[in-house]
Amino acid sequence: MGLAPLLLAGVLLDHLLGEPKRWHPLVGFGRLAKRLEQWLNRPAASRWHGVLAWLLAVVPLTLLTAALAALPWIGWLVAVLALYLAVGLRSLSEHALPIAQALAAGDLPLARERVGYIVSRDTSALDAEGVARAATESVLENGSDAVFAALFWFALLGAPGVVLYRLANTLDAMWGYRNQRYRQFGWAAARLDDVLNYLPARLVALTYALCGCTRQALACWRRQAPHWDSPNAGPVMAAGAGALNLQLGGGGCYHGQWQGKPMLGAGGPPMAADIGRAVWLVRQGVALWLLLALIVWGLTYA
Repeated sequence: MGLAPLLLAGVLLDHLLGEPKRWHPLVGFGRLAKRLEQWLNRPAASRWHGVLAWLLAVVPLTLLTAALAALPWIGWLVAVLALYLAVGLRSLSEHALPIAQALAAGDLPLARERVGYIVSRDTSALDAEGVARAATESVLENGSDAVFAALFWFALLGAPGVVLYRLANTLDAMWGYRNQRYRQFGWAAARLDDVLNYLPARLVALTYALCGCTRQALACWRRQAPHWDSPNAGPVMAAGAGALNLQLGGGGCYHGQWQGKPMLGAGGPPMAADIGRAVWLVRQGVALWLLLALIVWGLTYA
């Protein structure tokens, strides 16, 4: 089976079923990661302990996926299931749109609560604009991490590629913090996630630009992304904000400390409806990628 049908099947499964409510493999993987950290992240742990933990967590499962995907008759099914479990497009909508609905209904406490599920900043004191900004930024960044990067690595390396990426991204979310506990141990997880997301993030920035205010998005990407602290989130959010004609960024309160960040994009401040516009931008981008995959597949088999 060609790449395009597999991509379509994985995205369609995500659209129809969403994330598994029970027995999600990533939940079990998270438990494994916690055990590895308890074993290896001791007071004298070095970066090499983090490298070893990363290898033990990611490599065996990636090799197992490669072996299963190579099996005759069922290999294609393994590939589709791997992509389905890695792509979070429906989940992105299910988390973001209720925030917009709460804001539109004037229920700011509920909107703060719901946005707190998807961002790491303190949301208890956010006003309506702050909630809309946090949610819109999360949609743009998670669209890159949880949707497009998974599609990219599946297209490049198949089922083992998407499993490798999703596990690495999960470890970055668990270990990739710059605090005392993870500064050494989590270094490998953070850097490897940066490497795996480098090219996908720039393709996502271009995708956002093509699906929105193209010239403005490209200009924001060029001028603003270098000033952002993350090498991959900067291009994605600068281009996304420019594509939506919005101003994002500006910092927030994280773990009790204010962190100032540059402004991104151009235009007006985000409102409740802009959260849905961000979700729609991600969906348009996915449709564009699938269309390109179908065109390439059609030309290949013509």
